[in-house]
Amino acid sequence: MKQRSHFCSFSSNSPLKATTSMSSSSSCSSVHNRAAPPKALLCFCFALCYILLCLCSVSSVSGQSFACGESGNASGFPFCDKSLAADARVADLVQRLTLQEKITFLVNSAGSVSRLGIPKYEWWSEALHGVSYVGPGTRFSSVVPGATSFPQPILTAASFNNSLFEAIGRLLNPIVWVSALLFDILKQKQEMKRQSDMRRRVVSTEARAMYNVGLAGLTYWSPNINIFRDPRWGRGQETPGEDPLLTSNYGSGYVRGLQQTDSEDKSRLKVAACCKHYTAYDLDNWKGVDRYTFNAVVTKQDMDDTFQPPFKSCVLDGNVASVMCSYNKVNGTPTCADPDLLSGVIRGEWKLNGYIVTDCDSIDVYYKNQHYTKTPEEAAAKGILAGVDLDCGSFLGKYTEGAVKGGLVTEAAIDKAITNNFGTLMRLGFFDGDPRKQPYGNLGPKDVCTAANQELARETARQGIVLLKNAPGSLPLSPTAIKSLAVIGPNGNVTKTMIGNYEGNPCKYTTPLQGLTAVVPTTFVAGCPDVACGTAKVDDATKLAAAADATVVIVGENQSIETESHDRIDLYLPGQQTLLITEVAKASKGPVILVIMSGGGFDITFAKNNDKITSILWVGYPGEAGGAAIADVIFGFYNPSGRLPMTWYPQAYVDKVPMTNMNMRADPASGYPGRTYRFYTGDTVYAFGDGISYSTFNHRLVRAPNQVSIPLEEDHVCYSSSCQSLDVVEERCQNLAFDIHLGVKNMGKMCGSHTVLLYSSPPSLHNAPKKHLLGFEKVFLSSQGEALVKFNVDVCKHLSVVDELGNRKVALGDHVLHVGDLKQTLSVRI
Repeated sequence: MKQRSHFCSFSSNSPLKATTSMSSSSSCSSVHNRAAPPKALLCFCFALCYILLCLCSVSSVSGQSFACGESGNASGFPFCDKSLAADARVADLVQRLTLQEKITFLVNSAGSVSRLGIPKYEWWSEALHGVSYVGPGTRFSSVVPGATSFPQPILTAASFNNSLFEAIGRLLNPIVWVSALLFDILKQKQEMKRQSDMRRRVVSTEARAMYNVGLAGLTYWSPNINIFRDPRWGRGQETPGEDPLLTSNYGSGYVRGLQQTDSEDKSRLKVAACCKHYTAYDLDNWKGVDRYTFNAVVTKQDMDDTFQPPFKSCVLDGNVASVMCSYNKVNGTPTCADPDLLSGVIRGEWKLNGYIVTDCDSIDVYYKNQHYTKTPEEAAAKGILAGVDLDCGSFLGKYTEGAVKGGLVTEAAIDKAITNNFGTLMRLGFFDGDPRKQPYGNLGPKDVCTAANQELARETARQGIVLLKNAPGSLPLSPTAIKSLAVIGPNGNVTKTMIGNYEGNPCKYTTPLQGLTAVVPTTFVAGCPDVACGTAKVDDATKLAAAADATVVIVGENQSIETESHDRIDLYLPGQQTLLITEVAKASKGPVILVIMSGGGFDITFAKNNDKITSILWVGYPGEAGGAAIADVIFGFYNPSGRLPMTWYPQAYVDKVPMTNMNMRADPASGYPGRTYRFYTGDTVYAFGDGISYSTFNHRLVRAPNQVSIPLEEDHVCYSSSCQSLDVVEERCQNLAFDIHLGVKNMGKMCGSHTVLLYSSPPSLHNAPKKHLLGFEKVFLSSQGEALVKFNVDVCKHLSVVDELGNRKVALGDHVLHVGDLKQTLSVRI
């Protein structure tokens, strides 16, 4: 999606300047000095406005326009009657519109119909990690100057905490408290539910609050659930990482957090989410190949095994209200013009209850850039007939009427599209009259940037931060023993860098320097003029490190290096950052903590093998409270528990693997090493799931079967001939689930969270993954505390693989289940 520019966005990483921008955000509206108009003219204008307001059916309160107001003449129409079924209301509305009026509802900046009391509506708002100013549907002002800015999704995903994914949409208990062995499981579950029901939603609450004062819409085109397939991708920061299960859980959880209401009517939406970008989209601009022309050649096996599962989960498990098709082609066809992908899969197989929207200007792109059709009218018709309901852009607004007149598409097809759009708005209450009289109508500026919401942003960053290396005696630093701390690096005192892209104005910033300075005395030098670090200022940095009790070096990237429309070329730290780190480590008299702020990983083999660099932390883009969270981890106020959601490859990997190769599986014949931890056969700098703690956690197997038998019909062919796998069919899969119980004990002196990752290595057939994630849980344990972690494993869902033709199969033979060093062989047989 193309981001628009914003004059209100912060242009500096200086905390002082950022604060100034925040406080003066109201100055973005134009104010001109001019002579006061005559009083008679003012009276005339007032009277004219009053008359027009009385005549107009569109109602407005507190700056928010709405349909079906009590004072308007439209309130008597059936589509305004809340006692009727939603589909009947939508049908009534659609049949009242002219063709020209219908076409205005095919684009994101939807038109108004004053005779029916329908105001303009802007569909495009964003909430990737908090309410954003990207998209014309949302803005900040002196009324609401900022909203809670959480870490970028790549860091949130590193928490491996299912409840936290939903908590950002709604404020739940931040830790998944797994039942301790000494406590009653049922009572604890009841207490968790009670706490969850008491807490308020975060992003959806802030979005509704801003909607109520006319600053935001109700439809948010988030989350991004593309697979982080290649480490160079500039938008990997927006995603939950490289694993289909983790991405699926994150996507469906975040969607539920945004959309679910307290209403007994489960079809109602608090705000509408959108899962994007469908599908196999993970290249923006690499060595002259851009997303507007790229043809992703994807095997059926990789499509159904890797790229599609997050979107399927988003629709089926999250009940998302929208899916966005992407710019790229897949196997020669633009995704936004592919009836098989849109009407066939999303709406046909998965039964989407909502609308399909294009990425911005996608139809224009496949007409002009990809030359997929000869005329713009044909392009408009192709999109609508494929299943597009809404165009982010103006293309359908310009060319749909011509397509109808030319016989390329019928008015009935347009009716179908806008029916899906209006159906979503009905579920949001857009046609239910005054929003103040609806659920959430009491929300307002007081509900944005609350202390609880800001604390959740800090907690999210803490849970995601990954400790990759820690020598004895390094971390955590003692806040009483450290009398002087050197803070060095181009990301040491940044603000806007911490919130990444698709950002909004945050409530406030705590920079890394500010967070550390709040604990101990610090001295700071950037060491580089900017994050590109064309010339490192080594002398100043080494003098500082030589005089300090400990040194924290904070490096990495920002949006000038990795972002939408900009992929990386290599995996090295930018410019002379490596030189700066090495020289500072050499000069330092105390522990050296390397902190990497980035979306993607790096080849930091030099730091991993350098004994003078005693600790390494990856902090993603940690959000508005990132500096406080970093300090919490470094000084031991929080025991790190994050795990890497993506593989960190050596530079040699990208030297021989082009981004354009979409194949996930390794090919020994050509030397192609494969992609992601599931298929990659080469060496890593750090692996998916890596991450250590200040404590040691032991696992023991409490309960697990060693054999599972799959019942078959008496005349099944596998009884008379050898079978390696069985088709996954509903009848066969019933009651084929089992439990695994694991005992987890904290052997350390610090309390803390522990991430439990359950993997399976299936039999070697159908070119199956080396291993794949079955489930994960976050457990909090006191020092020497124990807990019981339970996984429910569905044989057909969790132990199946996708064959070469895209069919899901249960592999017969030995599956190895493993958590850390603990392994259990499970025999699956007939």
